[in-house]
Amino acid sequence: WLEDEEGGETDEEGEDTEDMKRRSTRDTTSRKRRKSTGLPPPQQASQWASRSCQMLELYVNFKDLHWQDWIIAPAGFQAFYCSGECNFPLNAHMNATNHAIVQTLVHLMNPLQVPKPCCAPTKLGPIQILYYLEDSNVTLKRYKNMVVKSCGCH
Repeated sequence: WLEDEEGGETDEEGEDTEDMKRRSTRDTTSRKRRKSTGLPPPQQASQWASRSCQMLELYVNFKDLHWQDWIIAPAGFQAFYCSGECNFPLNAHMNATNHAIVQTLVHLMNPLQVPKPCCAPTKLGPIQILYYLEDSNVTLKRYKNMVVKSCGCH
């Protein structure tokens, strides 16, 4: 299922899934299916979760970058970063794009030609920095897209 432009779900042909659910009159008792969560066995679940796409801590210390002479404040900031795998199936918590969902399916059919989607920031936030200009004046500036707020598969 893919997310449409309005945020609803559609099937492969673009039909609204809510309408399809209302029209569906399938007798679920006549078919017995084994339920699958798409997750690995319980003994592997924690290892799998630690490798899936997620946001991890990254503290940027301006002193480590040798920027302490011109940046007054802050001394650093929590930038975070995205890391991990985007494996099939791409669950809702992975914030996958429609393109990533399709790429995952194509990768399953042809893994040597098409890579898996990548874990990358989906939302970024700003930081404010107080710093010296070349003429020794001090300025406060807001820099966009400096802090990872969430990660997803792209």
